[in-house]
Amino acid sequence: MVARISRLFRGFLGIFISGLEEANPEALMEAARTEFREKMTQYNLALARMAGVAERLKAQVKSKAVRAQELERRILANHRAGNMELAGTLARELQELKTDLGVDSQELKETEEAYDVNLRQAKVAQREFEDKVRRAEKQLSQVKIKEAQAEAASALSNVAFKVGDLGDTMKTVDEVLQKRYEVSAGKARLAKDMVDIDKVEEKENERKALEQVALAEFLATQGIQATPTTEGAAPATTKEIGPQ
Repeated sequence: MVARISRLFRGFLGIFISGLEEANPEALMEAARTEFREKMTQYNLALARMAGVAERLKAQVKSKAVRAQELERRILANHRAGNMELAGTLARELQELKTDLGVDSQELKETEEAYDVNLRQAKVAQREFEDKVRRAEKQLSQVKIKEAQAEAASALSNVAFKVGDLGDTMKTVDEVLQKRYEVSAGKARLAKDMVDIDKVEEKENERKALEQVALAEFLATQGIQATPTTEGAAPATTKEIGPQ
């Protein structure tokens, strides 16, 4: 009975978690990023330790190479000086040193190769993960677009439209604009009707007459007789402005 209840509980829990995952794909992606960063941190620490071993081996190889050169010089010097016993001791030490140097060089080579392989593997894994994230983000964007389209289509299908029906809001806008147009048109017509066209023409004729009088007076001061112009008449010959 306990086992059955436990299985049932795990089943309900799995359904609940699956529902949460389906409703929150962004959270799943962020969790995947976090998990990948944690693994990459551990992997980088291991690579750093391997790189540290390689650097230590490099230092050992360099130090032993310098020591080997020094022993070779001492061996030659003691051999020339006749110190055969010391020269033999140094030669034995040089032999052991070269053996150690060969081992260290081989270990350094293997460590460097392993470091390079693991480094390339880490870069490949990072690129693959970034590609997966980009594909997931693109797919998520497409899903959201399709969901928005489906939601819009569902909303439109629930609204009944008729040809030529603007809806209550648009009808109100149309009525308001129509009233404003009527008021403006009425004011413009009233302003036009308030203007006395006869008085306007009378003032215009008066202005023209005053202009002609002013012109005649000016011509008289110049000794020129003003000749009224009529339509169809030939223009009179006048002298240039100035005294006779």
